[in-house]
Amino acid sequence: MVLLFLAVLLAAACGGGSSTSAHPEQPEGSPAGAETSPQPAPPGPGMVVPAGSPSPVTPAGPTLNTRAVPWESATPADGGRSLDVVWWSGVEPCQVLDHVDVKETAREVTVTVYEGQDRRSPDAVCIAIAIQKTTQVRLESPLGDRKVVDGAK
Repeated sequence: MVLLFLAVLLAAACGGGSSTSAHPEQPEGSPAGAETSPQPAPPGPGMVVPAGSPSPVTPAGPTLNTRAVPWESATPADGGRSLDVVWWSGVEPCQVLDHVDVKETAREVTVTVYEGQDRRSPDAVCIAIAIQKTTQVRLESPLGDRKVVDGAK
């Protein structure tokens, strides 16, 4: 009888209650609706933003489902002979740099970043995490006073 009582007690302690709350992201013991810690707004819904500097990438094209993506900054480098372009992206092989298109006129330089899925991994499934990437593009002539324009916007 004592053995049966201990078995029931052990079963109740191990699986008698659920510790899953209606808000799994909220620490146990926190009041409903309470903020746990301030987080910066991610670039897109459901995306996690890791800390650190942009990951340097080189064009890997041709890719599948190639599309223009907006960039965050284009900073002159090498005495204005090139631009360091930075944008938010996803993980490889789902989002890889296909190519960067640069159109130069006397007044402006239009830079368009193109990404797609690596054609060697057409069925890949990737996590939704935002990664800041960077690549350097050469200009035909030094930037000077020309305006730099995002071709994806």
